[in-house]
Amino acid sequence: LQIEQLSSRNPAAKYHGILQAVQRIFREEGLVAFWKGHVPAQFLSVGYGAVQFMAFESLTKLVHHVTSYDARDSSTVAVQPVDTLRTRFAAQGEPKIYHSLRHAVLTMYRTEGPQTFYRGLTPTIIAIFPYAGLQFYFYNILQQFSEWVIPAEGKKGGNVKNLVCGSCAGIISKTLTYPFDVFKKRLQVGGFEQARAAFGQVRVYRGLLDCIRQIMREEGPGGFFKGLSPSLLKAAASTGLVFFWYELFCSFLCTLKNTDSTARREG
Repeated sequence: LQIEQLSSRNPAAKYHGILQAVQRIFREEGLVAFWKGHVPAQFLSVGYGAVQFMAFESLTKLVHHVTSYDARDSSTVAVQPVDTLRTRFAAQGEPKIYHSLRHAVLTMYRTEGPQTFYRGLTPTIIAIFPYAGLQFYFYNILQQFSEWVIPAEGKKGGNVKNLVCGSCAGIISKTLTYPFDVFKKRLQVGGFEQARAAFGQVRVYRGLLDCIRQIMREEGPGGFFKGLSPSLLKAAASTGLVFFWYELFCSFLCTLKNTDSTARREG
């Protein structure tokens, strides 16, 4: 939805909205199409999360106020090639250009060069600074707000609170920085025009500024927020679960550490 013309009145537009897109994808490509790019997406999630929170915890000890920015910046650069692969797999039509992850890597490297794995890096880096700060900022604000709203005797179910606060933080931060996600996706499919021919629409951008100008001229301000609804659903689920599991495992490890310390003192 981020890449297509979305209009029920335009015959060249393949998708008109979420429900129509779901029905058409299922009818034309089958159920498995909803998991296009799933393998690189898992590498992206694992690598991104590991680098992000490792950098977050390490840098907190050095510079508290810029930690979230540096953590996200480090993880973004590290996993950008996997993000590009995921976008390419999800964006290709039928017949498929890439048949496997290995085939995609070799084909992209041979035909477009190593720099193609970093397409869309500029808007990603620009967005990461506010997105990272907003995500951690709103998560902490919502945690403090919940502490103020919920009375002391009712403070149970902390895991649910972490999930809700994380989901809300994800929705807010994603909405505020969403246009950069659109720019990234548009740039990542550059050089991939033959796979987009079946969708009746092929765009070529010379860079970030050209991408912004073309979207504004051809699609208007609404073009910057194409595909926002499914992205918010994803942000709510993924960010909420990330903070949920992170806080849960931190509490679990702290409990183990305290138990071990107590046992040693008693021994």
